Amino acid sequence: MATPTWSQRISAFLLSPSQFLSSITSDSFLAELLHELRDDKASDNTKVLLLSPFLDHPTILCPTVLAGEETTLELMSVLAQTPQKAVSLKCSLMLAISTVLICTTCMERQPKVAEDYLDQLFQTIEDTNDHRGGLSLQPIRATACECLREIEISYPGLLSQRLETLYQLKQQEITVVHQAYSSLYTLALKNAVFQLCQKEKVADADIKTLLCANEGFGWKAISKPLPPIIVSQMEEIPQVRTGVDCRELKSIVSSLLEESYLLTPISQAALFRELIDVVSMVPALSPALFKSQLLRLFGTAQVELVHAILMMKSAFTDSLFSTDDENFFLKRLVCMAQHPLLSVPEKLFYIDCISHFPENRPLSSQGDESLPVLVTPHLTVSLLPTVFNDSSTMLSRLKLMCMVYLEADEGEESKGLTYLFDHLMALLKIVDNHGRREMVVTSFRAVFIFLTYFSQIVKLTEVLIEKLSELYSRHCRLAPNLINLCDRIQDHLEDSVWPVELLKTLQRLVVEMPPSQLTLQNFSWHLKILKRAAMEKEIPQRSSIHFLLNALYHSSLCERGGWQVGNAILAVCRNLLLHPCVNQASVSIELADLLHQMTGHYDDTDIRDHARFYYTLLTNLSLEKLSGVLVQSQDGGQTKVRSLSAIMSETDGLSSHLAIHPTSGPILQLVRLQQVWSPPAASYTEDTTTEGHVLQHYRCQFSDSEFASEVTLKYKLAYLGETEPLFDKLFSICMSFDLKDSNYEDICDICVPCLFRDRKPPEVCLKLKPKQPYPTCFKVSAVISTEDGLTWRTQLPDVKVSFPDIFLPMPVPMGSSSSYKEEVFDRLWEDICATEADRSAISLFCFEVKENSLQEMNKQNFRNFLISEPSDIGECKVLFFLPPQFHVLFRINLTEDAVKIDIGTDNWELLPYINSYLLKITKT
Repeated sequence: MATPTWSQRISAFLLSPSQFLSSITSDSFLAELLHELRDDKASDNTKVLLLSPFLDHPTILCPTVLAGEETTLELMSVLAQTPQKAVSLKCSLMLAISTVLICTTCMERQPKVAEDYLDQLFQTIEDTNDHRGGLSLQPIRATACECLREIEISYPGLLSQRLETLYQLKQQEITVVHQAYSSLYTLALKNAVFQLCQKEKVADADIKTLLCANEGFGWKAISKPLPPIIVSQMEEIPQVRTGVDCRELKSIVSSLLEESYLLTPISQAALFRELIDVVSMVPALSPALFKSQLLRLFGTAQVELVHAILMMKSAFTDSLFSTDDENFFLKRLVCMAQHPLLSVPEKLFYIDCISHFPENRPLSSQGDESLPVLVTPHLTVSLLPTVFNDSSTMLSRLKLMCMVYLEADEGEESKGLTYLFDHLMALLKIVDNHGRREMVVTSFRAVFIFLTYFSQIVKLTEVLIEKLSELYSRHCRLAPNLINLCDRIQDHLEDSVWPVELLKTLQRLVVEMPPSQLTLQNFSWHLKILKRAAMEKEIPQRSSIHFLLNALYHSSLCERGGWQVGNAILAVCRNLLLHPCVNQASVSIELADLLHQMTGHYDDTDIRDHARFYYTLLTNLSLEKLSGVLVQSQDGGQTKVRSLSAIMSETDGLSSHLAIHPTSGPILQLVRLQQVWSPPAASYTEDTTTEGHVLQHYRCQFSDSEFASEVTLKYKLAYLGETEPLFDKLFSICMSFDLKDSNYEDICDICVPCLFRDRKPPEVCLKLKPKQPYPTCFKVSAVISTEDGLTWRTQLPDVKVSFPDIFLPMPVPMGSSSSYKEEVFDRLWEDICATEADRSAISLFCFEVKENSLQEMNKQNFRNFLISEPSDIGECKVLFFLPPQFHVLFRINLTEDAVKIDIGTDNWELLPYINSYLLKITKT
């Protein structure tokens, strides 16, 4: 077995240090790393790679302070021996040494190694001779500044006695490294001013001494470490106790602000943050120092600088911003929140800035969050949401405008509220017209946002309940969305009666539904609604019991319902057992009849056992004891807190066997098997007489109900890594599939009798029936049984279906001649090229040809889809059939130095996927 390379070993360590160190100790691995770093034969790139463990996991390699000191000495020795031309290696070494010193707390012991390293860093930043032997050493100085800055962040005040040196270096530097010096000096200045705040009295001489200090390192700051300082976020900002005007400090702050435009936006924002803290701590410094920068900053499009303005606004309010400034800034934010050239995250940031804009004179004295007074409907009218916005933008705009119209004047409120409500109705209309999953989620989130602000307007909420009920009557698959909406409203608005009214309306809609409209599929959704409605004490439940009794008595539900439907009925019964209506004798009797019917007639044995258990509880226990048995504790512990009767100890084990337990993680997976292409069974015979009507003859099969336009994918059900011995033998595996989009028909459950670890994994066939032939992904869960009789539910990794997975050969009769296939191809191509074919499209793809590349591509990718074999000049025809009735046609021609693929399709929306597919198979 080949010895793993350093690249492989480092990758394995970074991926999982604990697993990597299970076969080797950290001391020996550290010794190997240091030995290789000292090896002169190792390349610089290899040494940079070897330093990555020190940057990512220093405390694992150096678990003690002593190990940290020794490692630092070794790395400093390597740094001293590294030639100047190895710029990248020297930078990586400095970063690694700084990381080890900080993370192993070596600095706090003030060892000589730490002081020597700090002196070495200072010597590096003071040495401005950047062009030795034609090499630019500016990256080394910039890295040294960054290392000092990181140490100063970890130990505030360490550089407070070196301010004069740092200021002079900043002033002298005229290269791009000026930014690094400026950031380092500003941070050291802020931390030094913070140290002055700890003194009882500060004289003018103290500030001058501080600014002109050049006495070494402030080790006292390490002996009494302070947390990283962000003064602008403190509740009580410390103040320097002085009565002097601090002219020197004011001059330095002004100079830093005037030079700020030379820095990058990120560095400017960091500089402003530090200087905001300095001005906040020194009363003698006026916030007006920032006034000259506001005009420049107001016109910026950089998010970092906008955030810096907001920090100034929050820190200084009307001491810096006038009312006109406030108004202008808000208008600027509104403009940027809809700028067409900005990305969606940036627009969301600006909308969030408007929502949390710090006012000069907030009306709320309690610190409650409220919309600024200057944010009026007139100002924000351009931010009204539309159905053309993306989901995130739409929801953020809707929330903002709800806040705006909640506080608006009476006339403006009525007009704006009407628009927002009409917007909700438009979203629900899109959902009603079979909108995609994303639009469904967005619409219900929009309803939630609207209700959180306007649930007190009874007229609108009643209309909303009516519309949602009508929507459910046509699309019962929305039951989980409606239930989740009720749950979230109850969590957010505890006193709201809206969720109860919606559930009551939905319950009435379900129980009054004509039997002719009930199918096994929509019946499962209705049971979810009834289950949730049974959790509300204010909703009468007799109608639900009657509905279930009629369904069991007057249909074949007991014989055809299956385990899932039976379990859903029992879930409703379980909630009914906890409902106060059980105290009524008539309701209790009817519920007992329902459970008795399931006990005697339901086809599934497990469901009959559950129903018998509930029937026993109902007929033998009081309501108090019944609740004690069925209500689980909030912390997920044991159901029984105290023994209520002798039956409790006897039913504990039974309850465990009747429950479905979740696994701690995935234990199974579906592994894709090699695709075997077979065309859909054609529902016609080859037409050999009417050559001119070949295409019409071919397409007539798509209107035939017997034509099965579906894709069959084969997988093996296997274990996902090691599992507990409990799961080595699994029985009665039932897999359920949940599609993440609406481009495919629902997938039927798949049942596998058993899966043993020591046996060959079983194969399963997954049949997909596309509505649109796009790539997709679906979630998979499985209910399994173990040898001990327990039932478990586990989530499998998501299964992805790529675009080529949907390809099928041409659906023509078995044994059709090549000439017939080619005739169909040619007629399809002519039809696609016709101008009247609205959805058709043609395109062109070319790629560089290499020796035998076309033959190899045909063999690997097109072998099952060739309509005509390649001719002497390299021309061939390829057809992919994409269910339900789409085609992709290739006419491949070999030129002198390239392969040209003419593409034709009767669905232009497939072109991006076709292009990606061709790029992938022609990639060298």
